[in-house]
Amino acid sequence: MKKLTLLFTVLTLTFVSSSVFGQFTQSQMVDEWTRAKAYTKAYLDAMPADGYAFKPTPEIRSFAQQMLHLTDANYFLISTASGKPNPMGQNKAEKTGEQTKEAVTKQVMDSYDWVISTLQGMSAAQMQETLSFANKTWTRSEMFGKGFEHQTHHRGQTTIYLRLKGVTPPGEMLF
Repeated sequence: MKKLTLLFTVLTLTFVSSSVFGQFTQSQMVDEWTRAKAYTKAYLDAMPADGYAFKPTPEIRSFAQQMLHLTDANYFLISTASGKPNPMGQNKAEKTGEQTKEAVTKQVMDSYDWVISTLQGMSAAQMQETLSFANKTWTRSEMFGKGFEHQTHHRGQTTIYLRLKGVTPPGEMLF
């Protein structure tokens, strides 16, 4: 029963996270993205270098590919949210990026730095502007929330990668 309650709580939080995130002040969003960057860095540091190519099953992404997918989405979703050009252009780090521990860590951290810098450069008025994405109208603030939700999802997926490699994942960093 405890596991079912925990699962329900996590699903509920995931469902409402982007709408709640969209109500944060800009300063709070910067703080949350900064915390997410540190948490993701702890995951990147925890995986041994030889684990970056690890796939729990052949059909899914490797640890490196998961983190580079997170990177690509950070750039894409925040470019969409802000209206700023995607620094990667049409390139996809997941497909073209070097997949060593050092290279992946740099690419992922660079994406968080760009997100945070972009967010800091937005005015409060810009954050309330609307845009159309995926057949829906969103505020820019809500789209930053969608980006946050996505990176959280993919970082969370890598917990099992660490466990299967015999590594204890970093502790929760809620605050």
